[in-house]
Amino acid sequence: MSAPLWILMVVIGFVCGSIPFGVILGRAKGIDIRQHGSKNIGATNVGRVLGRGYGLLCFFLDALKGALPVLGVWWFLARQHPEETNLVGMLMPLVGVAAILGHVFSPWVGFRGGKGVATSFGALLAMWPLMTLPALGALAVWLVVLKSFKFVSLASICAAISLPLLLIARVKLIAAEPPIPADAFLPLLIAVSTLALLVIWKHRTNISRLRAGTEPRVGASKPTEPSSATLRS
Repeated sequence: MSAPLWILMVVIGFVCGSIPFGVILGRAKGIDIRQHGSKNIGATNVGRVLGRGYGLLCFFLDALKGALPVLGVWWFLARQHPEETNLVGMLMPLVGVAAILGHVFSPWVGFRGGKGVATSFGALLAMWPLMTLPALGALAVWLVVLKSFKFVSLASICAAISLPLLLIARVKLIAAEPPIPADAFLPLLIAVSTLALLVIWKHRTNISRLRAGTEPRVGASKPTEPSSATLRS
């Protein structure tokens, strides 16, 4: 596979990930989501401003734009280069990271996108079979932490931290099967660890509010000053 084709797939991943569905849904309701609530384009703010149904729709669309480019790589390689199995282990994570970066640094909204949680989940879920179970495990961590503490940000941070650990556990569990080549596993582990760090970095203001005890909980009353909340999805 030629280098220009690699670059093209990465660019396609970035462009897909950059689609600001939160802004599009807000405009469909006649508002600019960037001027309301936390002013973020992610699913959490969309749900708070437009309602839970719109928040779930935004989460699904943001996850889909992470999954489709990764599935596109698998489909192309399976049809055009079935012998290049190692390319799947290298190119799928690369395109997935590009899609997530497109969401986090979307050029359509001044390179100020969301925090990449939903898009990361979609991209990782699509990396069948190695990342599917870790992605579902991270979702379970997210749900348990959210149910226990009612903080979306804390749930997202814990899910991000769990991902590299779940990936390592997944590899250990299949040790009895034909071993995974290092050149297929290590790029994925590096990509997952990078995504985890990116998600945590994007939640740095939330971490400060969690430490200060001022982070809003799920179901809490909306702040009277929209600009006082900076929670992003």
